[in-house]
Amino acid sequence: MYGRGLRPLSIATVLALIGAFSLVFFYAPNDADQGFVQKIFYVHVPMAIVALGGFVFGAIMAIQHLRTGDRRYDMRSYVAIHLSIILGLGVLVTGSIWARASWGHWWVWDEPTLVSFLIVFLLFSCYQPLRFSIEDPERQARYASVFAITAGAFVPLNFLAVRLAQAYTHPRVLGTTGGDMPGSMRVTFLLSLVAMALLFTTLGKYEMASKHAGQQLRALRARLAAQATAR
Repeated sequence: MYGRGLRPLSIATVLALIGAFSLVFFYAPNDADQGFVQKIFYVHVPMAIVALGGFVFGAIMAIQHLRTGDRRYDMRSYVAIHLSIILGLGVLVTGSIWARASWGHWWVWDEPTLVSFLIVFLLFSCYQPLRFSIEDPERQARYASVFAITAGAFVPLNFLAVRLAQAYTHPRVLGTTGGDMPGSMRVTFLLSLVAMALLFTTLGKYEMASKHAGQQLRALRARLAAQATAR
């Protein structure tokens, strides 16, 4: 079920990534102030947007799980949050590299964008330890869903807090349509965002297919063991 359409989706993801990186290195101009190092922006910002979107999606799937009791929604919530944590780590690493090159510091604690993302990342990093500290599958899924919903509520709240902040150092990319980016930079950014979203979707479908196959295999083994015991 989850493996349907994986091949064309994988091909589309690879082509989008190749196209995005080609535009980054051969089409988008160097920034007038930061030079070549600014090109990390095309990885850092799309990765951050997709990671935050994945956290919100995980919370929405958790709501669906609590509402319906369908474990498939719990699996989707887990996979979305799991992948978003990985992307979130990439955001922090690339952001630190960019900050060091631009500001001369690996981290700036009075910058609301950086600190708010770190808070969300650390909050969701508690999801897996909480989940796997519970042995009973039903309680595990239920408690994990409640936590995912609670943590997911911090994403829009932090977004609003950052937007309402008076002083900030971090550049605003999405404040207006396309921000202040030239056309070539805007096209490159949008394609990079699409490529990152496709990568997230593709990896999510692969992990869902793997987990679904594992569940079927365990169910088959249990059935065979029960038949062997009955004989």
